[in-house]
Amino acid sequence: MLIRHGVYGALLAGAFMASPAAAAFEDETLLIRQPSVAEGTVAFAYAGDLWIGSLQGGDARRLTVHPGVESDPFLSPDGRFVAFTGRYDGSPDVYVVPTAGGDPVRLVWIVPDTRWPCIDRMCH
Repeated sequence: MLIRHGVYGALLAGAFMASPAAAAFEDETLLIRQPSVAEGTVAFAYAGDLWIGSLQGGDARRLTVHPGVESDPFLSPDGRFVAFTGRYDGSPDVYVVPTAGGDPVRLVWIVPDTRWPCIDRMCH
């Protein structure tokens, strides 16, 4: 799995740099991180938010705009949802958001001062 993401990351970087969109970033530092690929779509972290775009090129679309930090995107196999880590209130929790857009839904709460996750608010 890690090797596959590394290959996708290299392919994504190569495809992006060969695309017309790369011209807009020629003089800027690229901080595109943690790509996830499914069904011709790529989700990635950039500047603390999640973005989504087509592997065919074109403009990427911001998927999250919360003041907290979002990272570690992972596309569902059908490309309809992105699961990610959101740090909105101090602890890293797991969220999911539709690739079409919408509000993130928290799936897992990580309770501060413990290492046990709470799924659907049921803590053990």
